Amino acid sequence: MANENNYSDSVIHHVWQELTSEDKEYAATHLNETDEIRKNAVAEIRCWIEDELRIRIDDFLILRFLRVCKFNLKNTKTRMRNYYKHRSDLPDWYMNKDPFRPELQEILDRGLILLLRKPDSRRRLVVIVRPTQLDPTIHKLSDLIKIGAMLAELILRDNVVASVYGCTVFIDVVKPTVRHLALCQPHILMNVIHSFQSCYPIKIQSINVINASIFVNTVIKLMKSFMIEEMKNRFHVYRHMLRSCFKDVPANILPIEYGGTDDTIQELVDYWKKLSKENRDWLMSAENDKIE
Repeated sequence: MANENNYSDSVIHHVWQELTSEDKEYAATHLNETDEIRKNAVAEIRCWIEDELRIRIDDFLILRFLRVCKFNLKNTKTRMRNYYKHRSDLPDWYMNKDPFRPELQEILDRGLILLLRKPDSRRRLVVIVRPTQLDPTIHKLSDLIKIGAMLAELILRDNVVASVYGCTVFIDVVKPTVRHLALCQPHILMNVIHSFQSCYPIKIQSINVINASIFVNTVIKLMKSFMIEEMKNRFHVYRHMLRSCFKDVPANILPIEYGGTDDTIQELVDYWKKLSKENRDWLMSAENDKIE
């Protein structure tokens, strides 16, 4: 089994390849992106940010917002405002993302959020969320969400391909307890849905709930009530974990515990723990970016 000391690369060295001709064709067809449109749109949003938001932001983050919004400038501005307002409104979710904090270390150790290191067959980033591994008696749901935000920021910071193809999410709700269900308050679910549906600069291409017993039906219905129609069509529920749940995820990129042949969960845990520690200063500095 690998351990932390075997991972010498920082996140900056894990940028996936630049766009191929096939990627550019996909971006043109599905995102309305061309070289000229991209250049003009980034410049216009940059000017708007300097006049209106007055925050530090790099061109690639601007481009990520533009791609999610298919280069619609009005929608891009709305999403960027939503993103920074959401961070300001919910400091428990987005502030103090110090990976050395013991409570965050515990959640990282449990592997509640697993980001796979390779894309699926559609070039999408793959995320496995395991909320029922959280111990409600000692962990805060806000810290789980904080870890999710922290890891998302790390992997998306330089990931050009993910900004084009988006990501697919698997939520493993095996063996939920009453305490887990009690954490799923409507206002929390509403804000979680709002964050990825209207705020974050990443396209969620599918959400797949696996090992979904009848006990989570109420939570699933509540989640869907906050979704727009497009997102509802991308939402799938599986009562058991079958290989068919991961139809677009090759076995050679899945953890062994999920029927794959790649890393173990522990190896993924060690990998992301190390990268989060290495990038602590960057994660903490990003908390100062607030709109006026």
